[in-house]
Amino acid sequence: MITEFTIDTQGPACHEFTREATNWLRNADVSDGLLTLMVRHTSCSLLIQENADPDVQVNLLGWLDRIAPPADHPSMGWITHRYEGPDDMPAHLKASVLPVSLQVPVSQGRMMLGRCSSRFSSAASSMFRG
Repeated sequence: MITEFTIDTQGPACHEFTREATNWLRNADVSDGLLTLMVRHTSCSLLIQENADPDVQVNLLGWLDRIAPPADHPSMGWITHRYEGPDDMPAHLKASVLPVSLQVPVSQGRMMLGRCSSRFSSAASSMFRG
């Protein structure tokens, strides 16, 4: 069974979609199996991260900005792909080091994740619209 989710974003951030995935799983009436999530956008990735402390996402996004700052940053003068704005090519770089799919075991109709774990779409570019 294949279902598409749309996650509306407003630029670089971690966008939680735990509720949507949980509701889909409940409606699909699945008892046990493997849930595969995949993003088709080339400057986005999927993550399972802690949701108890918002600083985790702040620090994660800060780290990503350190490894791939905006293309107009002085250290990024070598970037030639700038057609879609200064955050687009860095978003492709970030997505290249993060997963674009997740496989989550399901038991008794529930995703088998830690108590403080959530699923996030990490939209690294303001061009991403879900």
